Amino acid sequence: MAKNHEPEEVGGINIISAGTTFTGDIVSTGDCRVDGTFKGNVSSSSKIFIGKTGMVEGEIKCQSIEIEGKAKANITATELLSLKASAVLNGNIRVSKIAIEPGANFAGNCVMQNAASISTPPPTPTPDIESQ
Repeated sequence: MAKNHEPEEVGGINIISAGTTFTGDIVSTGDCRVDGTFKGNVSSSSKIFIGKTGMVEGEIKCQSIEIEGKAKANITATELLSLKASAVLNGNIRVSKIAIEPGANFAGNCVMQNAASISTPPPTPTPDIESQ
């Protein structure tokens, strides 16, 4: 008896390299890495990483996110938001877990709930605070 195999949907790694500017929306099942400039909304069922040279402006929905660069965004993460020492985040966040290293800058509102409760985006508007 033959088995019917459906192909699994596998997401790759999406990269916006340093020196690249992208405007638009991204919907992905794979990881996303931003080392350049991204303006728009991103939705990923995986991890998002914003490198030291990365800048994101828009709305972010993901499983987890690590920020070393800058973000002016409302963020919803069903698992972990990690702000590294070099991170600058201006925006509201809704997360299950958060880790903030000394030296990181965060301006906005934070709502922490268990992963099952995170279903709506964080409140708007994004604070208008000058970056350092």
